[in-house]
Amino acid sequence: MTIFGLFVLMGQRTGVTQMVLARSAFGRRGAYLPALFQIVIATGWIAVNTWIILDLGVALLEILGLPGTAAAKVILVLLIMAAQVGLATLGFYAIRTFEKWTVPVTLAILVAMSVVAWTSGDVRWAYAGEAQGAARFTAMSQVMTAIGIGWGITWLAYASDYSRFVPRTVPRPKLFFAGAMGQFVPVLWLGVLGASIATTGTGADPAVIIVQTFGALAVPVLLLVVHGPIATNILNVYSTSVSALAVDIRVPRHVLSIVVGVLATAFTLYLVFAGEIAEQLDFWLASVVAWVSPWAAIMLVHFYVIRRENIDIEALYQSPRESRVGDVNWAAMASLLVGLVMTWMFLYGLVAPLQGPIARSMNGLDLSWLAGMLTAGTLYFTLYKLGFVDRHSGARGGIEEPPAVERRTGA
Repeated sequence: MTIFGLFVLMGQRTGVTQMVLARSAFGRRGAYLPALFQIVIATGWIAVNTWIILDLGVALLEILGLPGTAAAKVILVLLIMAAQVGLATLGFYAIRTFEKWTVPVTLAILVAMSVVAWTSGDVRWAYAGEAQGAARFTAMSQVMTAIGIGWGITWLAYASDYSRFVPRTVPRPKLFFAGAMGQFVPVLWLGVLGASIATTGTGADPAVIIVQTFGALAVPVLLLVVHGPIATNILNVYSTSVSALAVDIRVPRHVLSIVVGVLATAFTLYLVFAGEIAEQLDFWLASVVAWVSPWAAIMLVHFYVIRRENIDIEALYQSPRESRVGDVNWAAMASLLVGLVMTWMFLYGLVAPLQGPIARSMNGLDLSWLAGMLTAGTLYFTLYKLGFVDRHSGARGGIEEPPAVERRTGA
């Protein structure tokens, strides 16, 4: 979350979307690679976020007397997808307004859920799990990578897309604290709430656990459940569209948003009938960690250590042939590739292809995110010191404001 706060400050400092800002480190066309990664990841998150809540949403609808059939899931997918694509198409200010008025309501519902779960539920507070010793530590590392790090770290590639709208008059410490704690508190709160109600002995199916614990609160809980993917996915749809613009796809952003919605709907419907939710979700989260970790380390080193926040904003928007940031920064590309390999070697997912040799040799201990970040960041800084990174491209005597239209439209 501290790292996320640093990425939030990048947006306020430059006024540039995250994938356009990546051009400073990777080169004008070299940044196509992380931008394409982000397009795929953000589109996939739309589907995954919608898919995760379907069983729970249908189970809550059954309490209200509605049939929990496969057709009900499809209808719910289409309704949620239409809402989130529609909001994202309207742009940043529609997203901001939606979040401003709905989040306080969902927060109140979450407080009520927590009170009910912790006062009327049969929570086993002393439960410590079945694993003991090293096995417990290994299990903790895997959960940390999949959820604590895997979910949180994915937002690094989005941060500047939204913080670029924050005026520079807002104090940097205040923005940093709001960004970091805005991520940390919900993750910690929901983690504790989920872990505690999972000890009630109602089984491993999240839908069953929630329904049996909060059956009397079916309607407000359903509102919370449906709000979750919408509030998150309007950010995914918007960021996918601006990432496509960073790849120089010259299509109006609202058209891109609709295309993204169609693709995400198709992927969601595939997941609905694919089964094996644990393996599918673990594979997805591990894939996110694999690329975001090394990419984030390169961006941090480039922005804060090498360029010291001094970015040539105008050059980021120049054509590939003219841009002063250069075409491809091969030092960054090499560092990303090595970081990806190192991430995989320390990764231990549920499926065999995501179980790296080093993680297997450590009996499943998963330190993939840490290995990827340290390797990529250290290598990139070393290559810079050795002269493989142009010391002048991508920086000017002082940071400049991008043209006003770019701040407004996300171009």
